[in-house]
Amino acid sequence: MPTSSPPLDKKLITGLVLAGGRGIRMGKVDKGLQCLHGKAMALHVLQRLAQQTATVLISANQNIDIYQEFGFPVWQDHMEGFAGPLAGIQTGLLHCNTPYLMCTSCDSPYLPTYLADRLSSALLDSKAELAVAVTLESRNGMLQKQSHPVFALMKTSVLGGLTTYLENGGRKMQAWHTSLQICEVLFEDNTAFRNINTLEELRELEN
Repeated sequence: MPTSSPPLDKKLITGLVLAGGRGIRMGKVDKGLQCLHGKAMALHVLQRLAQQTATVLISANQNIDIYQEFGFPVWQDHMEGFAGPLAGIQTGLLHCNTPYLMCTSCDSPYLPTYLADRLSSALLDSKAELAVAVTLESRNGMLQKQSHPVFALMKTSVLGGLTTYLENGGRKMQAWHTSLQICEVLFEDNTAFRNINTLEELRELEN
């Protein structure tokens, strides 16, 4: 019976919080700085991520001074023009000093505290370049697989291919994944990967 690999030592992993979007669906406000239970959503994410990694970087393109107050390095996209989450990941990889980078979204404050362990064990088992979280969602009474591409652990060696993809106009996360050796990691709690995209969703969580 196959045994799973032990997870990576967290000293080998840099965390990345993606907070570089324009928050269009939330009325063009900075999603990561919206308050949930008394503190910014991004701070909820940072605190969970910091427990699992050697250090954490923040990808942000506005309100840089506010993000810097959280006590972690803040980097703006290397590419200009709000090129999406892949541009934030590219920037994280450029400033990553460990062999692995694990990225998350600033608007998912309930991310699993065991995310790094599960992703890294699976990545080592499958000898993949990138491990991505998936859940099972009920649609029309049937369970279907739902990928969460922002929640991923990757080798920093993917930087060259990502840069080429972006320079050629690529922007879609899952399309980039097709160029890599990836493994999918099933998580049972789909609420842990919930994105808070509107102010209405945020208010519901506050109640």
